[in-house]
Amino acid sequence: MSVAPLDAARARDLIACFPGLPVLVVGDLMLDRFIVGHVSRISPEAPVPVVQFQAEHTRLGGAANVVHNIIALGGRASLVGLVGRDAAAAQLRQELSRAGGNAAGLVEDASRPTTEKVRIVTERNQQVARIDYEQDGDVSGQLEHELVDRIRRLGSGAKALLVSDYLKGAVTRRVIEALIELKNAGAPLVVDPKIPHLTCYAGATIVTPNHGEAEAATHRRIRSDEEAREAALDFRARAGCEGVLITRGEHGMWLLDAACEGAIPSIAREVSDVTGAGDTVAATLALALAAGATMREAAILANYAAGLVVGKFGTATVNREELLRQFSA
Repeated sequence: MSVAPLDAARARDLIACFPGLPVLVVGDLMLDRFIVGHVSRISPEAPVPVVQFQAEHTRLGGAANVVHNIIALGGRASLVGLVGRDAAAAQLRQELSRAGGNAAGLVEDASRPTTEKVRIVTERNQQVARIDYEQDGDVSGQLEHELVDRIRRLGSGAKALLVSDYLKGAVTRRVIEALIELKNAGAPLVVDPKIPHLTCYAGATIVTPNHGEAEAATHRRIRSDEEAREAALDFRARAGCEGVLITRGEHGMWLLDAACEGAIPSIAREVSDVTGAGDTVAATLALALAAGATMREAAILANYAAGLVVGKFGTATVNREELLRQFSA
């Protein structure tokens, strides 16, 4: 069964409410670098392609990309997360400022590098290799206390809360507990999860696993809508959350919450790169809920946003005008 479609006029009304809505984003920050080159031969030194450098791009990744998506859609995002004391942190702050974000919620940990992913890709967007700079141990002690303090300070006026968990150390049980306190005061909490932290998300409004994460968490194979439904029910019970939105790539999404259950068909016309698509889903979902959307309405808007962003190269965003055009009269 599929969820009821979203009326175009209602969609436009919700999107019109996006500008200025405050959302608190908490999670793992990353800097995404793309080194683009031309491949025409294999190295004589080893069976690997030789990439002739053409260009390099730097973009916000992880929770920072979620913030970038919220801002692009017109929202106002506060960001809480960890950075190192290094050149990558300085560049991340610069990129965040350029995007219109605020670095006031960043906590500096001199003992770890800022998480950075360097992707080497061809001009046809084929990934050759990826290099990760990171230390992914969970934060604790004074640093964890500082994260919680910033959550309480920056989240008091938020209309929605969002966790972007990439298992890089910023998301701990105490961090989630601080967000649950804010959620209990009235702001919905959206979680883009990682399965080792599944039990930490108890009490969240909605958790958004992708297809593989849902299978891993429930030990179920998902090949049909009925299997997606059973996995969503199982996932909700295991996570202790109120709702589940399983993102299934070309198969769309499966939504389960107290008021609605069903499939949301994919609307992607062209898939160029799925990097960061989950960030776009979470950002749109949180902003739509902040605007007063029902969970069904928010999930459908997030599905449209995802269909747009996968047509772009690398870590990308969808802006409010692009989303509005999907519902033009």
